[in-house]
Amino acid sequence: MAKNNKESSDKKASNQPNALVRYLRETRGEMRKVTWPTRQESTRLTGIVIGVTLIFAAFLWLVDFIFSNSLHWIIELFINA
Repeated sequence: MAKNNKESSDKKASNQPNALVRYLRETRGEMRKVTWPTRQESTRLTGIVIGVTLIFAAFLWLVDFIFSNSLHWIIELFINA
């Protein structure tokens, strides 16, 4: 029984480098299948992402400004009352 365990662990140890090589080969093959965007597409999409990010940041700033001023107004209302 102990001999069988040793043999199976030796097989696992010898299969690990093969598994790594197979993984790297398959990854390389899959990367060759990818349709990469052109420089023009990348530039356009980057501009869209930056634009949407700026719009969303401005929206969050506006919401924060409104809530913080509203809270400040409510606190002042109760303190001075």
